[in-house]
Amino acid sequence: MKQAETIEAVLGVTGSIAAYKAAELTRLMIKAGWTVHVVMTAAATRFVAPLTFRTLSRNPVGVDAFDEPEAWVPGHVSLAERAAVVVVAPCTANVLAQIAHGGAGDLLAATVLASRAPLVLAPAMNTGMWENLATQANLATVRARGATIVEAAAGELACGSTGPGRMAEPEAILEAARRVIAHGRHAQP
Repeated sequence: MKQAETIEAVLGVTGSIAAYKAAELTRLMIKAGWTVHVVMTAAATRFVAPLTFRTLSRNPVGVDAFDEPEAWVPGHVSLAERAAVVVVAPCTANVLAQIAHGGAGDLLAATVLASRAPLVLAPAMNTGMWENLATQANLATVRARGATIVEAAAGELACGSTGPGRMAEPEAILEAARRVIAHGRHAQP
């Protein structure tokens, strides 16, 4: 029998219809033996309830930067310091822009900014947003800083159009996270 991995991960979930896939990603990480700490944007809670992630991860879910911290240090610092990897899936155009430009306007962005762990982003957005020059520049910025991008797939999107922008499947995201951990890549987005 294969021995379970011992990885501590932060999973950022943003406000996209693809947030439902993050529940499956959480389940896969737990099945692999990882400890998962989910941090959601307020918009993400409109798609999937924090209770879903708390149940799947067996850990509290962070949403608000002013939530009561687990220890004496602020929650985003505590999570950032102990993470072996930070995965943002789905990663909306808005959150990608915050990460690319060093924003810390919510708990997730602050956690990413404070972390020295490898960063894996799985974008999910409308084709027009995906192809926009600003989004492409933001992707280039985070790549240049060492972030791993799990490319958005082409297909039917929730908005009814067809094209690139679908979030990659949870298995592919987990595999990308495993690869960056194995290679010891430490990104500074």
